[in-house]
Amino acid sequence: MSADDAVPWTGAQLRQHLGQLGVRSGQTVLLHSSLRAMGYVCGGATAVVQAFLDVLDEAGTLVVPAQNLDYIDPSRWPHRKVSQEFWDVIRDELPGFDPALTPSLGMGAIAERVRTWPGAVRSNHPNTSFAAVGPDAHKLLDHHDLTSPLGDGSPLARMESIGGLVVLLGVGFDRCTTFHLPESRLPDLPTQTFSAPMATPEGRRRVTYEAVRLNAGDFAELGADFERHTDSVALGSVGAATTRMFTMEAAIGFAAKWLEANRPPARR
Repeated sequence: MSADDAVPWTGAQLRQHLGQLGVRSGQTVLLHSSLRAMGYVCGGATAVVQAFLDVLDEAGTLVVPAQNLDYIDPSRWPHRKVSQEFWDVIRDELPGFDPALTPSLGMGAIAERVRTWPGAVRSNHPNTSFAAVGPDAHKLLDHHDLTSPLGDGSPLARMESIGGLVVLLGVGFDRCTTFHLPESRLPDLPTQTFSAPMATPEGRRRVTYEAVRLNAGDFAELGADFERHTDSVALGSVGAATTRMFTMEAAIGFAAKWLEANRPPARR
């Protein structure tokens, strides 16, 4: 165990760290996080979420990705391999996506704690949902177009429109979902067919929709250039975790030009 791992970080310390980073009352923050990277936090994920809500105050809104990779067809699962002989079983038996009941998957303990927080709101997209707590939660998340998982019909665009901030707490730019918004605006993107079971008032129903094929494979490189060539990224620590904060406006503006210059049409 490292020295940082042994530090018992308290809620008061986390609030201080967030203030030093630049988190303020009334902001809208899109948080990507790793609880493990923070070291030992007294109270775990609950204490981290409470620290954010305390600093953002009643006027601010905390948003997290609440995605679930199981809710694409099992033939294209990126996170686990299942023999083809079981694909039909999964298609037939996976419960319909329910914003209130379906857990997020692979987003981390802090994101899942936000999803389950009293009063939390979650967007109704089976694969790329977001969850939020705060006064703007409904305005940001109530509409999430199936055909625009992370594009202009998604909560990302509404967070951009109200001046949202991104916080990368203990994670890198490869986890920066915001970059998918300018990516989705590139011309001539290939599309693919998605399907997932959804819970509806009439019962479980499989939905099929077309959406652009997105690729985060170069986001770490994109983020490194964004940090290197602009003064837009505030750098600090929250607990033991290296943490970055920046405006969505700055990230999207830089990424739009970077992707146009660095992704040949064949990679889009």
